[in-house]
Amino acid sequence: MWRVGLLYMDRWRIEILSSVIFQENLSIIDHLVMGSYHPPLSIEPVVLLLLTLLMVPVSVTGVGINYGTLGNNLPSPKKVAQLLQSTLIDKVKIYDSNPEILQAFSNTAIDLIVSLENSRVANISSDISAVHSWLSTRILPFLPATSVVAIAVGNEYLTTTIDNNDDHLDPNALFKAMQNLHSVLASHGLDRKIKVTTPHSMAVLASSFPPSSATFAMNLVPVMTDIVTFLADTGAPFMINAYPYFAYRDNPTSVNLDYALLGNASGVHDPKGYVYSNMLDAQIDAVRSAIDALGFGNRSLEITVSESGWPSKGDNAATPQNAKIYNTRLIERAQSNKGTPMKPKDRIEIFVFALFNENKKEGDESERNFGIFNGDGSKVYEVDLSCEFCSGTTSFGFSEKNGLSGGGGVRGPSVWCVAKPHADDKVLQSVLDFCCGPGGVDCREVYEGGNCFQPNKLLAHASFAMNAYYQMHGRNYWNCDFKGTGLVTFSDPSYGECRYPQQ
Repeated sequence: MWRVGLLYMDRWRIEILSSVIFQENLSIIDHLVMGSYHPPLSIEPVVLLLLTLLMVPVSVTGVGINYGTLGNNLPSPKKVAQLLQSTLIDKVKIYDSNPEILQAFSNTAIDLIVSLENSRVANISSDISAVHSWLSTRILPFLPATSVVAIAVGNEYLTTTIDNNDDHLDPNALFKAMQNLHSVLASHGLDRKIKVTTPHSMAVLASSFPPSSATFAMNLVPVMTDIVTFLADTGAPFMINAYPYFAYRDNPTSVNLDYALLGNASGVHDPKGYVYSNMLDAQIDAVRSAIDALGFGNRSLEITVSESGWPSKGDNAATPQNAKIYNTRLIERAQSNKGTPMKPKDRIEIFVFALFNENKKEGDESERNFGIFNGDGSKVYEVDLSCEFCSGTTSFGFSEKNGLSGGGGVRGPSVWCVAKPHADDKVLQSVLDFCCGPGGVDCREVYEGGNCFQPNKLLAHASFAMNAYYQMHGRNYWNCDFKGTGLVTFSDPSYGECRYPQQ
């Protein structure tokens, strides 16, 4: 007897949602994907229906989140990575290139956007050797085990003032730094995998309403033209930090609260006929209009909301209730696959701000209270981060006694890759050498002293490495071939303290 589970497809991979029972070493999934499996004539009609459904793609969308670390009471990056693996969060943006964070997110199947701090931009823009040094020490050592998909050069660089006066950072340095990073990535063959972009504040616009008439500030038009050209040429997204909260906080008598909280169904009308049910969509389309005004209306350029959120404390607008409403709707908006009134078919990727309250962050009290979680890992307010396609617990958080609560659930359907029981030792050794070398797997767990060193058997060590490689590379059927020695399984091979990673 055997069962076939349904498959779903997102932009990167086909994944298995439920189990397949194998007959000896035959992987039915392999044969289904390759089109070489022929069921017996007596197969039940319901199974034939399932075989048909296997070929039907279903869109599944995750959510991004910003992970800031300006706090003295935050959990370790390793615990953070464990926490996020059991949620619908599939992308994380950080504000530096902290090696501890990059290491923590290895083999997690969570994409990472790292940042080059504003203070480093000038050096990177003027010294190509500094680019090589930064990439070789901060990024390359963690690839491909850690899925770095983008580098954010600076943060709101063009609208950041120097020492709280009216002087701004050199805009041309930003563009040159982006060019240099892309050039060095290309020299390593990484320019398709790792995109280079920069997040902007809404202050780069001369005005944002009505959305159809928005343009960039006149003094920024030259550098914006260069940046947008670069992004369109390299396939990188235009990033915008968009906060309806600030618009409402500064103008509570003229901005409708429900509209700012993503919930005004009555809508706001643009002169060109677009109707906006929430301010965030209007802000996105304002950016779109500004890009079009530069002459890029016919170019393909994705817009990503690199930050958006609502604080739970700090002023009359910053309440736990408002924060809960906004971020709940924001997460729903991110998962909806919907565009905006101007471009209804263009999906907008969204990164929620932020994961944690950061008690050492400068500025108003509200700046320290944008987090969904407190520093101790408890929730500031209830927001559903559960993932229907993720195995494990749907209860998230930390506790002092147990560390990560919920048992450290893992991301994705329960499927692993292991070595076949009677595989040839010479082939297994070559597979192990490949995975732990050029394959990029972090094999420290199978070294002496690691949690998976015992049993000190080639089959066990190879199975761990093969599975880690399989998970890292999207769990395609060919990623568990290994010269015919690999076998997909739906039984968790973990044992004792040895945990086999999964997506």
